Order: sequence, then structure tokens, then C-alpha cells
Amino acid sequence: MSEPRNVRYVTIRAVLFDFSGTLFRLEHDSLAAHAGLMRALTAPVGLADGLDIDPAQWERRDLDPDAHRDMHLAVLAKAGAKDPAKFYADLCSPPFWQPYPDTAQALGTELPTAVVSNIAWDISAVFARHGVENRVDEFVLSYQEGFVKPDPKIFRIACDRLGVHPTEALMIGDSAEADGGAAAVGCQVEIVEPLPTGSRPEALLQVLRKHI
Repeated sequence: MSEPRNVRYVTIRAVLFDFSGTLFRLEHDSLAAHAGLMRALTAPVGLADGLDIDPAQWERRDLDPDAHRDMHLAVLAKAGAKDPAKFYADLCSPPFWQPYPDTAQALGTELPTAVVSNIAWDISAVFARHGVENRVDEFVLSYQEGFVKPDPKIFRIACDRLGVHPTEALMIGDSAEADGGAAAVGCQVEIVEPLPTGSRPEALLQVLRKHI
């Protein structure tokens, strides 16, 4: 039987990962009482429900560390957080970020790997805390690059730094809107659910097995 026409079989030569909700999740006992607020603050794109703040300013929060801090402090104060400054510090503290059970193994492929994140602080310390920073070849972070997902430019930057064409890269994330932007440059895209770490033991590995 002949193969269908216009079907391209591309070998994946690099993997791009999102950070929050994909490789790690913001989880800590002291934040448990604020689960709804945590979901709002870590929404990958757009203005999450319940946040009474200027949408335009919120959209730019991941491009500038000072703006990120100011916007979060404003939101936390409006939400009635007891100590907004400490709360914000916890959001950016490596001990408060937990890896998914299969994160280390997923980062352990022999393929070049980049983390592409809408974030305004250096997340490499989170990876270092769990001994996996050397498994990431490139950290492509919005506040350093000047672009936020789903802007195609940030995905092109990641692929260029890994030395692959976008069609040879697989993007794994938790947001069809933000991470799905990689499809615009030709990347293959897979979406995983940002479930609690204890409820998602091997979603990353299942995705990788489909492509590698």
C-alpha cells in the first residue's frame, strides 16, 4: 500500500519544555490555603478570573522583574494576603517548587533541551536545587528575551540556540494557548495537564515515548 501524500515524517532532534505546570509545580504546605489565588497568579497567559487589575499591565509582567514584583504585590494586597512581600518571595523561592515525578527522567534524554517560560525571575535555581540544571542546555526566559509565549519569536530563539529547525523540535507544555504558539513556527506540540505533582506520575514520559 502506498503512503498517503503530503505526510512528513520528521525526526525530533530537540525538546522544548515549559516550566510551571509542566516540569515543576508551585506546591507548599504554607500555600495550601491559597490554592485559588495560586492558580490565578500562575496562569500562563491572559488575566485569570478574580484578579482586579489592568490587563495590559498584567500581560507585561513577565517581561520585567520589577513590574512582575509590583504587579504581584498589588494583586496579593487586593486579595487580602497577610504579608504580600513574603508571599511574593515564596512564589519565587526554589523550595516552593516541586518537580513532577518524571521530570528528571524526561530531562535525561540525549537530545538538546531548552526550557521556554513566561517568567520574570531566574528559574535555573529551581533546577539546581533538584540536581537537574545540567540536563537543560538553554533557559529561554521571557524577561531575558523580551518576548512572551505564544509569540513565535521566543520559540525560534530556543530552536536557534539548540541548533535545530523548528520542525525538528517538540514543545511540551501545559497551555494550548501559550505553548501551542510553537506550532506557528513548525514545532510539534504536546499538552499535559498541570495537575498536582502526586497526581501526574509519568505524563512527560508518555509524551516523549510518542515522539522519540
